[in-house]
Amino acid sequence: MNPTLHGLSYQPDEDGYMEGKMLIAMPSMEDERFERTLIYMCVHNPEGAMGIVVNKPSPDVTFPELLTQLSIDVPPRSMTQPITCPVLVGGPVEVGRGFVLHTQDYFSDESTLPVDADVGLTASVDILRAMAAGGGPSRALLALGYAGWAPGQLDQEIQANGWLHCEADPDLIFGLDLDAKYTSALGKLGVDISLLSGAAGHA
Repeated sequence: MNPTLHGLSYQPDEDGYMEGKMLIAMPSMEDERFERTLIYMCVHNPEGAMGIVVNKPSPDVTFPELLTQLSIDVPPRSMTQPITCPVLVGGPVEVGRGFVLHTQDYFSDESTLPVDADVGLTASVDILRAMAAGGGPSRALLALGYAGWAPGQLDQEIQANGWLHCEADPDLIFGLDLDAKYTSALGKLGVDISLLSGAAGHA
């Protein structure tokens, strides 16, 4: 993966741009692919937007199974300390491709896109080998696919009340209780999901 991610180059946070923030689907979201999703935004600029869904588990594969499929050896010592890395459905684009969202104690000049000071995105198999060998990042998740928007598309969806957004924190990104993340993100905004659901469509 090129750090520009298909031509979407990283830019410092500017007014209206949300790299490093969480995107929260409104309960009234009509696109079933994004129902109750929480998305960590990796790129958002005039050329478009790209993010990783962080709360939808993949029903098809676990991390150890994925390593086996990729013929990545797991040292014997790792078997007694299983690698904790959730495999998620990262979005509807390029669902056969893996993206690792991780803390920046792992960084590759060739393949890591720095999202903010603490979080990076890497899509090379080298990070999986490092994780299998015990030399990867301290916290990570592997996403199959990603969410993408054309220029201006996400801005229009936000203006149409399709999304809320909040500040990211390590538990929202990397926490293992996937079911709790959506409600927790709304809680950061002081939003009660039951009240929000009842008000949907009446704003």
